[in-house]
Amino acid sequence: MFRRCILSRSTWNCREADLNETVWRGSKDVWLKSAYDAFIDAGVDAVRILPLAKKLNLSRTSFYWFFADREALLDALLQSWKARNTASIQQRCDAYAETIAEAMLNVFDCWLDQSLFDSQFEFAVRSWALQSPAVAAEIKGADEARISALTAMFVRFGFPQLAAEVRARTIYLVQIGYISMNTKEDLAVRMKRIPSYVEIYTGQAPQRREMERFASRHKFTLNAKQGAEEFV
Repeated sequence: MFRRCILSRSTWNCREADLNETVWRGSKDVWLKSAYDAFIDAGVDAVRILPLAKKLNLSRTSFYWFFADREALLDALLQSWKARNTASIQQRCDAYAETIAEAMLNVFDCWLDQSLFDSQFEFAVRSWALQSPAVAAEIKGADEARISALTAMFVRFGFPQLAAEVRARTIYLVQIGYISMNTKEDLAVRMKRIPSYVEIYTGQAPQRREMERFASRHKFTLNAKQGAEEFV
């Protein structure tokens, strides 16, 4: 059976599609996934109909069953980026938490889980924005929405508006710096640093049980003798 797939390099959530209806021309999801791969590997200039068709072993004309033109495909890529990266930050900011430290750890899920926040996609879109005013405007809107969600999270926990805005901007700009610099850290190193990041960002160190829940979500086991303060 042919499968239709959601954009992701690491995990594809697939549903069965009728072979007789799709195999000769692919599907919208297949074309979009191929465009995503080309975009991540070589940037927006690599997203071209004919090379994608050759890669998929499909006819060029089959593309037009699903997209009006290349611009429609690029717009679909941009919408996919927004639906994944911006929506995930907003959702994690709104997630239940008993403390601001726990709320911050909810947001940190985005930085460790590629299915929530695709850092490669983020980097590629920001690179694209350097040559496209329209994409730059989309980036600006996404930045504002994400910072607004972080600000609202701090306000919810009693922080004054200005302090909430400054903390939100600090968190967000640091993470975008990580992405822009293509910073790589293994999970153990990052887990060791996260309690200090949380305390610096929120003024409150995470409790051990909060760190244990967070680590468990990312399939990491904390040292049994380690307290949160020992992660610095």
